[in-house]
Amino acid sequence: AGVHALGQVASFTTSSPIPVANLAGALNDVLPRAIRTIEVSEAPAEFHPRKSARAKIYRYRILRSDICSPFLARYVWHYPYPLNEQAMSIAAGQVVGEHDFTSFAAVDPERSQPGDSHSNVRTIFSSQWSRQGDELVYQLRGNGFLHHMVRNLVGTFILVGKETLQPEHIGRI
Repeated sequence: AGVHALGQVASFTTSSPIPVANLAGALNDVLPRAIRTIEVSEAPAEFHPRKSARAKIYRYRILRSDICSPFLARYVWHYPYPLNEQAMSIAAGQVVGEHDFTSFAAVDPERSQPGDSHSNVRTIFSSQWSRQGDELVYQLRGNGFLHHMVRNLVGTFILVGKETLQPEHIGRI
C-alpha cells in the first residue's frame, strides 16, 4: 500500500528453546531481507502491540524537487507543484486534540461490520509539517489513526497548500 513501518511492534507466543538474547538474530536469518528484527524482549501475556501502545507516530514524506530519484520513489509522494507551506502548517495545528475523524477515514468493508460501535474519536498530541531539504514531512503523533486517516489529512492539507481550502476549514471538516 506504499506504507513502510519503522519500529513496528509485533508479539507472539513461543516455546522455542532459543534464548531471548539470540532470538533477533535467529529471526533475521529466516526473515526476508526487507524485514529486520531490531529488538526482542519478553512481555506480559496481556500485552497487545496495537492496543497497549500509548502513542503512535506517522510520518508522511512529500518530495518537492523537480525530479524524483528512483531510489526515493517508493518512499515519498513526488509533488513539485506550488504550495503555500505556511498555510499547511497552520492547518496541521487544527487537528491537535480529541476529535471525531470520521470525515478523514476511508470506509473499509472488511473492518466495519453492521452495528459496529467502534469510535472514530482519536486524540492527536502533535501535528506538524517540517522542511527536511527537498522534503516536506508531515508528522502526526496520536493515540491511534483510522484507516487512511493520515493520507486523507495530507490530501486535505495539500488543498490548503493549493489555496483551494483555508486552514480554518479543517475544524469544520
